[in-house]
Amino acid sequence: MNIQQVGIIGAGTMGHALALVHALGGCTVRLQDISVETLNKAPGLIKAACRTLVDTGDMDAAAARAAQSKITYTPSLEAAVASADLVVEAVIEKADIKTEVFKAINAAAPAAALIASNTSYLDVFPLVPAGRQPQTLIAHWYTPPYIIDLVDLAAGPETTPEVMGTLESLYRGFGKQPILFERLIPGYVANRLQAALNLECLRMIDEGWVSHIDIDRSIQHGLASRLATLGHMKKIDYTDLRMTQNGLASRMYSPPENHGGNPTLDRMIAAGQTGVRAGRGFYDYGDASAEDLFKSRDIKLLKLKHFMKTLEEEETK
Repeated sequence: MNIQQVGIIGAGTMGHALALVHALGGCTVRLQDISVETLNKAPGLIKAACRTLVDTGDMDAAAARAAQSKITYTPSLEAAVASADLVVEAVIEKADIKTEVFKAINAAAPAAALIASNTSYLDVFPLVPAGRQPQTLIAHWYTPPYIIDLVDLAAGPETTPEVMGTLESLYRGFGKQPILFERLIPGYVANRLQAALNLECLRMIDEGWVSHIDIDRSIQHGLASRLATLGHMKKIDYTDLRMTQNGLASRMYSPPENHGGNPTLDRMIAAGQTGVRAGRGFYDYGDASAEDLFKSRDIKLLKLKHFMKTLEEEETK
């Protein structure tokens, strides 16, 4: 199946960025949100992302304009999906809301349209109308998806191999790195690893062992460079599997229990310290605007991406 027309439902943090991803891939995109405020913000966010990509030399100004011209905006779900080859669901992670969205997609989208949910943890397949099950899969992205190449593709109980193959080919054609799952594994790979890391980092802070600064320095100057260049399993090869075996045998580490919440996070969120957009989380961002902070992050990610590509190219010579 040739994917040319894409309807994206939800224009928030991931939705507007996914509109840009698909437009950069050559698709015509209709981006929808029921919130007029969210929809009105989307063009500016997409323009800012394109400006960053132009500033770093990842695309020229003409390509940026061309990508933006491929995206139209609508508050109507029916209009967004009416001629879609692919419908991307990127709404809030609440089962009742997703159920209603899938019902509306089922009623308005062409019979042959593929449906991809960007869900992080929910099993959305029971929420999808029965007749759409063979054409539905999960395509889970990582922010910002116009820079981060990983995309998790997970099949439902009835998803056809052809649908998985179509999305894998599409996203490989975009230059992305799809990981295929024959069934939904909650959290996939990356989010499961992040969940474990979150629990351990928060435990160390709760117990007063180290500060958030110590944790970040340990990751940046210890773990990150080795993980970036080798991954984790290859890192074990380089360390020697017997070292891992001995570490397990020593039982020096026991993972923290997940209680479904955390006192440090609860206290900070109650105080309004919710992260970059609030100006303060674990770090105080002062008077810096969220837009400038995200741009700085994106530029650093792109520089690292360029460098990693150079290393990979050298390795294959």
